[in-house]
Amino acid sequence: MAMTLRCFRHLPSLLHRSRLAALWGPPRAPPAPLPSGCSHCGHQMLLSRQLATKKAKGKGQTQARVNISAALVEDIINLEETNEEMQAVVEALKEDFSRNLSVRTSPGALDHIIVVTEDGKFPLNQLGQISQKSPQLLIVNMASFPESTAAATKAIRESGMNLNPEADGTIIRVPVPKVTREHRESLAKLAKQSTNKSKEALRKVRSKSVNQVKKFKSKVSEDTIWLLEKQIQQMADSAAAEMDKLLAAKTKELLG
Repeated sequence: MAMTLRCFRHLPSLLHRSRLAALWGPPRAPPAPLPSGCSHCGHQMLLSRQLATKKAKGKGQTQARVNISAALVEDIINLEETNEEMQAVVEALKEDFSRNLSVRTSPGALDHIIVVTEDGKFPLNQLGQISQKSPQLLIVNMASFPESTAAATKAIRESGMNLNPEADGTIIRVPVPKVTREHRESLAKLAKQSTNKSKEALRKVRSKSVNQVKKFKSKVSEDTIWLLEKQIQQMADSAAAEMDKLLAAKTKELLG
């Protein structure tokens, strides 16, 4: 009888545990230990498990942006360096718009026209002295490199800036065209072309980074590779969106 009472006394506790077991399921086995010296890999695996729920998402649902800590994956790829390379492409486009695509042609607009000579390719401002004689006329003095006068004249004419230079000895006269609707539209097309070239450069940065990540396919989980590729794509998409904004603003400025 005493034995029976003792059993009943423990029954509520047993029932409580059985309910919890039904809710939680069977006990889980402890995670397998990581190989020695692989604590960094452990961080990557933990990161993958935390964010790999993307595979469980149904098609058509909006997926959360990936935001990987650069420190966790520095042995695979330098994400900060990748982002800097992409931003450098954006800044180069911004500078190109500022220097070369203006309704009013200024001496600075000629600075970076590339001149092809027998000794190589050089910016015009390294070969000649550029000045503005009047609002309607720019002068390029090629006295320092007279042998490059013809090449410089050709480069200015083929720059896509609607310029018609005239060489007189070592002096190149560049009449500034009137601001016509046709000229504005021509500049807007050049802005679009420059943006497309910059996006191509951006794609090269993205491809280089993705290829770097893929080299580690045999060393890290599939989820880690997927997450890194997605992070790189997000960075590229962000840079491309910034370029589109720059193009929209420049087109509006050019077309008036």
